[in-house]
This record gives sequence, structure tokens and C-alpha cells, in this order.
Amino acid sequence: MLTDVEKQDEKFMKIAFDEARMAAAEGEIPVGAVVVCQGAVIARARNLTERLNDITAHAEMQAITAAAAYLGGKYLDQCTMYVTLEPCSMCAGALGWAQLGRLVYGASDEKRGYTKYAPNVLHPKTEVASGVMADESAALIQEFFRKRR
Repeated sequence: MLTDVEKQDEKFMKIAFDEARMAAAEGEIPVGAVVVCQGAVIARARNLTERLNDITAHAEMQAITAAAAYLGGKYLDQCTMYVTLEPCSMCAGALGWAQLGRLVYGASDEKRGYTKYAPNVLHPKTEVASGVMADESAALIQEFFRKRR
């Protein structure tokens, strides 16, 4: 039986997963992100690196920018980000600077995830939970790359 926190994590990760599916449909690597503050979604984003021809246009970076604009400030210490794939070092660094309150991610990224290259990059007070919808997120990414080869 899931706890209330686990139910909430799954609810918001499903929204991030929908963003990832839209990214895949647009030819982007299927990663989606959602920022939640006080129980409400304040930002939704997906990878836009191909559309914008910008290697920094990861879902997390787009979500940070949208959430900060919504809040009218650069700190996300009262927020939780849900992202379908473990953030890379660049995104985790940005989340650290934003002082994100909580990070929840789905699939681990053994090749490029922040835990491999910069495990201490997040703000010291950021809580982290991983593995939420990990199988579904990993399968979506694997299917995306299988179709591209």
C-alpha cells in the first residue's frame, strides 16, 4: 500500500511522463519535468533541444525558468521537481543554485546522471527521491532510441 507521499509523487510523475511522451512525439529525447509548489503544478516542461537547437534546453532547465517566472523569484526552496530521468550535472547544478526543496526522479541515468559525476551538486537541504515510475520512464527512452537506430 502506498503512503500519501508516494501517491502524490506518482500523481505528479504521471504529469511529467505525459510531457516526456509529448517530447518523444516531437522528436526530442523523451524527458519531462513538472514543478509543484504547495500542491499545485506551477511549471510543466519537456526537452526542447532539437526545436530550439540549444543543448541547454533540457526539460529541467525549461521547468526552472517557468517556475521562477511564475513565482517571481529565483529560489525554488518551497518546490518539488518531478522529472522522468535523473538530471545531468548541468541541470542538477541549476537545481542547486535554485535551492530546490525536493527532487523526485524516475529512471536513473548511469551514463550522464549527476550522481555519477557530481553527487554533491544539489543544495544541501534538497531532499531526493528516485525510482518513481522508473520502469516506464526507462522503457520510453529505450523505445525512443531503438526507433532512431
